[in-house]
Amino acid sequence: MSNISPLAFVHPDAKIGENVTINAFAFIDHNVVIGDGCHVSPHVSILSGARIGKNNHFYDGCIISATPQDFRWKGEDSHVVIGDNNTIREHVIINRSIHKDGETRIGNDTFIMAQSHIAHDSLIGNSVVIGNSVKVAGACRIGDCSILSSCALVHEKCEIGEWVLVKGGCRVNNHVPPYVVMAHNPISYFGVNAFILRKGGFKEETIDDIAKCYRHIYQSNTSPFNALVRVKADVAPGNERDAVTDFVERHNFKIAALTLDSMM
Repeated sequence: MSNISPLAFVHPDAKIGENVTINAFAFIDHNVVIGDGCHVSPHVSILSGARIGKNNHFYDGCIISATPQDFRWKGEDSHVVIGDNNTIREHVIINRSIHKDGETRIGNDTFIMAQSHIAHDSLIGNSVVIGNSVKVAGACRIGDCSILSSCALVHEKCEIGEWVLVKGGCRVNNHVPPYVVMAHNPISYFGVNAFILRKGGFKEETIDDIAKCYRHIYQSNTSPFNALVRVKADVAPGNERDAVTDFVERHNFKIAALTLDSMM
């Protein structure tokens, strides 16, 4: 049995699961699916195209599946897909895709703090923390277990790897490889995200190998190509080493604070 306030508007076509709480003055549009156990606080708007899993909490004033803020969108039907066990705090805005049947996606167990904005077609992984007033532009990717501190700004089409910490106020204008801390403006490498990796159960020898990788990539004063040659010679193959090298190669050596142009 769901608990829906008579002062909320729920479109008759919306699909509402079991044990859902919808407080007064919430707005639930047509073409919306809300899974079991969700809590929708006052003044929340969940608009057409939202596909929401189980046990999510939407705090006051957030807008889910808002139409895209992009001139390329011409009214196509698209979606915001949200997994399970997420917390989405006050006045967060999440835009749906600009592409027909496309989606903006939020994973599971993610915490999105107040006044943050996630634009069209971005993909947010599992167990991600997005701090207050973070802005994520269109078509970005944020890897699992990453943390974006308050007021960080992520430019369009940037990818941030897994287990990354971006310090508060940073402007991410290029891809960020996994397991690092990025800080300052212009953004720069600040070390390995060792504290969070330990909390995540990574072994000390694994963290040491990750640190070796980034000493070659960021601190050896050589080209990205030569740095990867050194990484492969110096660090034994493994999931973490391969994640680093694959990320850099996949992005054609273009990562935050280190590009071919900047090293030549």
